[in-house]
Amino acid sequence: MDNNPQGSGGLKASLGGLFGGGSPEYSNTELSGVPLTGMSPLSPYLNVDPRYLIQDTDEFILPTGANKTRGRFELAFFTIGGSCITGASFGALNGLRMGLKETRDMAWSKPRNVQIINMVTRQGASWANTLGSVALLYSAFGVVIEKVRGAEDDINTIAAGTLTGMLFKAAGGVKGVARGGLAGLALSGAYAVYNNWEHLTGTSSPSSSRLY
Repeated sequence: MDNNPQGSGGLKASLGGLFGGGSPEYSNTELSGVPLTGMSPLSPYLNVDPRYLIQDTDEFILPTGANKTRGRFELAFFTIGGSCITGASFGALNGLRMGLKETRDMAWSKPRNVQIINMVTRQGASWANTLGSVALLYSAFGVVIEKVRGAEDDINTIAAGTLTGMLFKAAGGVKGVARGGLAGLALSGAYAVYNNWEHLTGTSSPSSSRLY
């Protein structure tokens, strides 16, 4: 019984010598004295030098002359879709508030639930349509102005916002157009300031991207 470990070790050594695959076995005591100076910090799982995984360059390779920021036409779909979703969410919450307020004297029943649901869907659709229309006008004006001027900057943002407000309130006459233009100018101007706040305060980085 005491000779089994030695017998198994001898069997492994003999088989290793027979097939040419034998390798010397070292104990933990012998390996503890081996110096590790000069060895690369390889990963014990992937056996890859982690220094090669550090990337100091951009992740994407852009064509020569391509801009790192997305154009207005590319952002138009995101702007319109995001505005519709935002309007629908806000309208649904507002419809829920209005439905609960108008039916507060009614007991919880099927007619009250139906009335609240109708108010939620009506308000959600109305707000989604309104914000979606504003986003569509703003994106269309922005794309046209960019193509006409041949440049992309905050002037396009302010001009598109002002024209959007003027056209959206065109049904209210001259006063409506003036009020809509001022509202669009104020909102687009505030967004332009927010978009360039780091640049205005002197804390912007050269690699910072801008969305119009």
